[in-house]
Amino acid sequence: MSHTIYPPVKTRLQRSELAVPGSNPTMIDKAADCAADYVFLDIEDAVAPSDKEQARKNIIQALNDIDWRAKGKTISVRINGLDTHYMYRDVVDVMEQAGHRLDTILVPKVGVPADLYMVEALCNQIEQAKGIQHKVGLEALIETALGMANVEAIAQASPRLEAMHFGVADYAASLRARTTNIGGLNPDYPGDQWHAGLCRMTIACRAYGLRAIDGPFGDFNDPEGYLDAARRGAALGLEGKWAIHPSQIELANEVYSPPAKEVERAKNILKALDEAAAQGKGAAQLDGKMIDAASARMAENVVNVDNIIHGRAA
Repeated sequence: MSHTIYPPVKTRLQRSELAVPGSNPTMIDKAADCAADYVFLDIEDAVAPSDKEQARKNIIQALNDIDWRAKGKTISVRINGLDTHYMYRDVVDVMEQAGHRLDTILVPKVGVPADLYMVEALCNQIEQAKGIQHKVGLEALIETALGMANVEAIAQASPRLEAMHFGVADYAASLRARTTNIGGLNPDYPGDQWHAGLCRMTIACRAYGLRAIDGPFGDFNDPEGYLDAARRGAALGLEGKWAIHPSQIELANEVYSPPAKEVERAKNILKALDEAAAQGKGAAQLDGKMIDAASARMAENVVNVDNIIHGRAA
């Protein structure tokens, strides 16, 4: 193990992340009682330019009126991009009027570390001015070629940064990739054309202690396609996926929750290694297979997630 270690950031359950347009108060109210771990109220792509100011007001009201944390939700706001004139008002108004009720800010189309620095500087000043006692976290959407080219530097950009998300739709547009469905596979490509980007972002996240989250799957009438995409992400090490429709929430929760058999095996691995250690051994056998310290680290990941899901101390 290297002497340089980046410990994991704040632990949050993020199996499912529901995207909710801030321009629709009815959808916001329904989101408060859904089964998603995470909800982000959107002022960016899901909101038309003429509706952005009202959407911002709706979001501020929802943050203040609804106790999202009591409902078991992590609550986030996706602001507009730094290349728009909406962004500064998004941060200033939301933070000044409801920052004490907010967990994270999702920053879209992050291309360079300085993009996060700008948002962080605003948050620093507003928290000091308003006496907000907790630091609002930042999450970066990696959805451009520039962002992917700089993803390792972005991962180290801010102590507020908690997670990075793969924004497949804008990423495809940025690459001029041919795609038939947001997050789906192109039959002309022999495999998964999103694999390289997802893998690179996930490696950067894990190297620097961040959570790695997969983005949207556009066809909410194709649950099997969504499940396939979620399973590929889980296999790579991501820990959650967006839901752009309520029907996708349970699908994400299913895939990103460790199965009972996997949890049981993980606990057996840890027990067997504890017994081996008591005998002065560094490895053991379980079900005819060798297990060692690396096995323990993988097993601990599974058990910790299961503990969080069931509300126990991880």
